[in-house]
Amino acid sequence: MVRSNPVVRFLFLACLAVAPLTGTAGAQSIEETRSAYAEGRFADAARIGAALGTSEGYALAAGSLAIHGYYFAPDDEAEALLEEATALARKAVRADPSNTDAYLRLVQAMGRHAQAIGSFEAINRGYAGKIREAAEKALELDPDSAAAHAALGAWHAEVVAAAGSFIARITHGARESEAMAHFEAALKHAPDTKFVNLEYALGLLVLDEDENRGRARELLARAIELPATDAYDRLLHKRAVERLKALDNSGG
Repeated sequence: MVRSNPVVRFLFLACLAVAPLTGTAGAQSIEETRSAYAEGRFADAARIGAALGTSEGYALAAGSLAIHGYYFAPDDEAEALLEEATALARKAVRADPSNTDAYLRLVQAMGRHAQAIGSFEAINRGYAGKIREAAEKALELDPDSAAAHAALGAWHAEVVAAAGSFIARITHGARESEAMAHFEAALKHAPDTKFVNLEYALGLLVLDEDENRGRARELLARAIELPATDAYDRLLHKRAVERLKALDNSGG
């Protein structure tokens, strides 16, 4: 598993979960891809989805490969897999620029790849701006997308935490108020999903762990309480349990 580099946390989303794809093209094959994803066979899902040659296939393949590369691949293979996940997400966007999920998968893949290549290379590639641009495009296409709101909330929170309020605002246009607004919108649109509750909690803790401890604990407890709908949800569940335990052990 690729280790998280705190220097580049502002460049990525730690646990972005994306809604299931919709559409009818290649229904049997895309359903097979979805089934592999739901069961946790992420490498299989990536292979099947990419072979479809459609935007939805590429998008789900990108998300699957990003998860596989980050959580399960050996360290010496992870970077190449995450780079391929990013390439697949870009193929999804090119195949259908109106596919909201393609942009969300691009956010997910670029974020994981940024972790793998390190801060210097990620900055050289302009990942901070590209991640924000993809998330904003997803929100433009679907203003009610909880995933897009969560992505932007996390982006603003991470940039503010990394650079400080003043520098974040001047250099990147990132604001704590924007982070909070997007997290609240995500929670409004999808209150009963693990990823929204978890992302909101993580964003609060990044901004100010002491001040936001109580609210973050509530959100983490809610994320743990909600049922896992697929294999990725189970990974999110584990992260929520670990983060809540760490928060309690830190003296809250």
